Amino acid sequence: MALLEVRDLTVEFPTPSGEWIPVVDRVSFQLDEGEALGLVGESGSGKTVTSLAIMGLTGVTGGRISSGSIHFEGRELTSLPEREWRKQRGPGMGMIFQQPTRSLNPAFTVGEQIAESVRRHLGLNRREARARAIEMLELVGIPEAAHRVDDYPHEFSGGMCQRVMIAMVMACNPRLLIADEPTTALDVTVQERILDLLRDVQRRTGAALLFVSHDLAVVAELCQRIMVMYAGEVVESGQAVDIFFRPQHPYTSGLLNSIPNPGNVADRRLVAIPGNIPAPGAWPTGCRFHDRCGYADPSRCRVTHPEMGPVTRPHQSRCLRTGEIELRGVTVREPA
Repeated sequence: MALLEVRDLTVEFPTPSGEWIPVVDRVSFQLDEGEALGLVGESGSGKTVTSLAIMGLTGVTGGRISSGSIHFEGRELTSLPEREWRKQRGPGMGMIFQQPTRSLNPAFTVGEQIAESVRRHLGLNRREARARAIEMLELVGIPEAAHRVDDYPHEFSGGMCQRVMIAMVMACNPRLLIADEPTTALDVTVQERILDLLRDVQRRTGAALLFVSHDLAVVAELCQRIMVMYAGEVVESGQAVDIFFRPQHPYTSGLLNSIPNPGNVADRRLVAIPGNIPAPGAWPTGCRFHDRCGYADPSRCRVTHPEMGPVTRPHQSRCLRTGEIELRGVTVREPA
């Protein structure tokens, strides 16, 4: 049985006129224990909304789950009252957000914030909770953790604040770790350290990881499987090696060819995807990517909305022309 199984998840948000429109549309996937799954796509594709729905935080942002199911450890979550959701967060699942300085309370020390979480979820007393906070700060590589446990968030750099957030989330030993763009606001050197930390924490704890990012190059360093989202729906999913070297959806190929390829110094061309991702409520008929796609067949792609179909198990693509077109993936040339 999968640790997490999402089936036909649809999340809606209200317009100023009161009409509800889908932002995430019939998304399905599963995540096994200890596995790392990358969820990628441009801003506005529905990645963050999907992750917030899994955490039971849709209502906080003004949305609602209108249909579908979320099974975690075999338990259906979408119908749970808020008090039951709170029990799932912490020992069940935890989330690392993009901007840690906004997630940490500036009025409390980092040790107090970690300790509060473990007291609530693990039932530790104050002395035990403080010891756990120091232990977790040491785990994530905070120097002089026994001293810095009494520091406030503003006394840490952005990269160190992200380490504190990881320590706070992992303090309750969650089975599922969701990381939403955790390295976006950090410089390249700090990004690499945070990725190494996530990889090490996952190895030590055996937690499953759902890594949300717009950057395929970052996802490649962590994840065995990748799921690509566009305009609220999954358009391709499969093993990372298939997604990178044998993409079957033009959008995936476009993402791959719009990022630098350090393995191919002879070809530094970057090809931008024309146009912009459509806003929810303004999704085109037919394939939602057809107006940005250089392979679109007007007689089919503008009319028929494609369903996810198998390429090679477990590789799937939502493209009417799968098998008809040859798409460019990552290319690596051997050095002379």
